[in-house]
Amino acid sequence: MSDTTVFTPDYYRVFECREGKWYIKVGKLFYSKLPFAVDFNDFELLYGITKQQIIIELFRAGDGKSGYYLANLRGKQFYYCGIQPENVKFRLRKLGIGRDDPTE
Repeated sequence: MSDTTVFTPDYYRVFECREGKWYIKVGKLFYSKLPFAVDFNDFELLYGITKQQIIIELFRAGDGKSGYYLANLRGKQFYYCGIQPENVKFRLRKLGIGRDDPTE
């Protein structure tokens, strides 16, 4: 396990596949403009996609290989990132999200 920290918009979620089992990497919401509480794990309500559909698309993106996956739930785009948690940050940078030095 790793303690790599990744900041993403709410509609990007990180998943991990280990030995054919899928896990969502639990995140913490640190800011919301909404005046009411929302369950950010209710993907069907928020993004119109079920957890089963997400797993199918993640499997297609990486042939079900072990490792980390990134899902853009709003845009219905799915990416295989590799076996290292740092690969998720690299993929996000390729998508134009984040900075190499967050203080800049």
